[in-house]
Amino acid sequence: MPHSAPRNSISAPAYVIFPAGPSDAEALAHVHVTSWRETYTGLLPEAFLARMSEAGFARRFGRALSLGEEVTLAAGDRFGLVGYASGGPSRRGVRGEGEITVLYLLRQAQGVGLGRRLLAQTARALAARGATSLMISVLRENYGARGFYEHLGGQPEPARREPGPGGTPVHEVPYVWPDIRTVTG
Repeated sequence: MPHSAPRNSISAPAYVIFPAGPSDAEALAHVHVTSWRETYTGLLPEAFLARMSEAGFARRFGRALSLGEEVTLAAGDRFGLVGYASGGPSRRGVRGEGEITVLYLLRQAQGVGLGRRLLAQTARALAARGATSLMISVLRENYGARGFYEHLGGQPEPARREPGPGGTPVHEVPYVWPDIRTVTG
């Protein structure tokens, strides 16, 4: 799908969610870089955000999607991609725990239920691969995302210090759903 274009404000866009493939790499990279700049300004070093390269991320997405090891779902409308989520087995190594490693939506697509749909469909795909519980981590200072996950029943665990982008340590809060079925609906 092409990069996002301006939307007609008269009618609400109809979003679709679908498995991403290598041909979506450039559009995913655009969503990734744009959503980071929209979300993390003031939370991560500005120099790091400014250096983010869509071309570099497109190459990474192309390689990762060719391998097919993770679930990656893209969300878009007739104008292009507006979000995506990826996940796989939990990096914490908890038996049966799936992890959504990223879930990003462009600001223009937030607040219309698309994030909830993307989370649920990614959780379904992870459940189909054997996950019985789910976790996702979010920056401690990203209060909007934290509120979103709490609203959807995620249980916060204590923040942990992690190496962050650009070399700056960050604090992440894991959110856990002990029963993945509470997310999948």
